[in-house]
Amino acid sequence: MPKVDVFDLTGSKAGDIDLADEVFAAEVNEALLYEAVRNFQAGRRAGTHKTKTRHEVAGSGKKLWKQKGTGRARMGSIRSPLWRHGGTSHGPQPRDYSYSLPKKMLLGALRSALSAKLRDGELAIISSFELKDHKSKAMKATLGKLEASKKVLLVDNDENRNLELSTRNLEGVTLLHSREVSVYHLLDARRVLLSRAAAERLSQSLSGKKEAA
Repeated sequence: MPKVDVFDLTGSKAGDIDLADEVFAAEVNEALLYEAVRNFQAGRRAGTHKTKTRHEVAGSGKKLWKQKGTGRARMGSIRSPLWRHGGTSHGPQPRDYSYSLPKKMLLGALRSALSAKLRDGELAIISSFELKDHKSKAMKATLGKLEASKKVLLVDNDENRNLELSTRNLEGVTLLHSREVSVYHLLDARRVLLSRAAAERLSQSLSGKKEAA
């Protein structure tokens, strides 16, 4: 069971925490990480691309000239795909790109991502995100003390109004609830800051162990 240092918002050590081996010291499966990221990005695709068929473009449906006797190729409509400004044959149509992955694959990918971030020194545990105010300037200074200046992911358990307001205008900073964390968000961040409560929640839920009654 890995013992991880816990820091306060000034960057000073405030204790340590024991985390589940199954979650924060698991073998990193790169194939699972790839599939999880691919699945996440597929779900974000708008799928709104569309071309007009011959029945949707503007133009008359009148036959341009008689079928025979002109010496020209037969033509039924100016909206034919063969003509400029005509319709498009077999063009893209709106569709849903999202698809489901087995739950075990997603959970395994989350364990791999968390383990990789901790292994690479890009994950830190913060005792609490209790802020005195909601000023973005103060939050930026706090992130600097925590060595988190670019592409930061903050994860907390509870609603924290000051944290939401102070981070929403900071470029490159993402705030998520522990239940919203995805492999994509973890791998996309250069620095991951988990509150102690969020780390305990992830350690418990992803290890499959239930709290004693």
